[in-house]
Amino acid sequence: MLFLKKGYEATGIAEILREAGANSGSLYYFFKTKEELLLAVLDWYVANLYVEVIDPATAQTNDPIERVFAVLDGYRRYLTITECRQGCPIGNLALEMSERSETVRAKVALNFENWRKAVRQFLLDAGERLPANIDRDAMATFILSVMEGGVMLSRAHRSVAPFDASVAMLREYFDRLCSNNAAARLENR
Repeated sequence: MLFLKKGYEATGIAEILREAGANSGSLYYFFKTKEELLLAVLDWYVANLYVEVIDPATAQTNDPIERVFAVLDGYRRYLTITECRQGCPIGNLALEMSERSETVRAKVALNFENWRKAVRQFLLDAGERLPANIDRDAMATFILSVMEGGVMLSRAHRSVAPFDASVAMLREYFDRLCSNNAAARLENR
């Protein structure tokens, strides 16, 4: 949580120990460096993506497209709770660490890739509601970009309005894709 609140570089080992209620011997028994601790945190995010992000969205609705928006709504709720002071922990680390450590960059990329794959599955599950020629993989990347960009802008403006505007445009895009596709399917019958 400290890495999320303060960033990796600004978080000191003494703060980590204090927050964890541990002594340095305990920490260094498990992690030789602060970067090893960060890698373990990133592994935790990989292991818990479904529990923390995807499963709650899946529990809200059976509609695969609405699941996409339920995932995005989870990020919006977090922005609101933190008064737009904290965003996506993986996005934060991507901005801070991608040029400092290749190992960390690769773990950040894996986290993003797993998120994308989960959202892509929702798009695949939508089946014929979306046009057959829509690249579900590219669409999942687009959705991730909308989410991360909306989070970043909301943090910069200390307002959820940019996130809401981004998601509203995405919703409009989905609505057009689905309605145009439905009309085309009716016309081809």
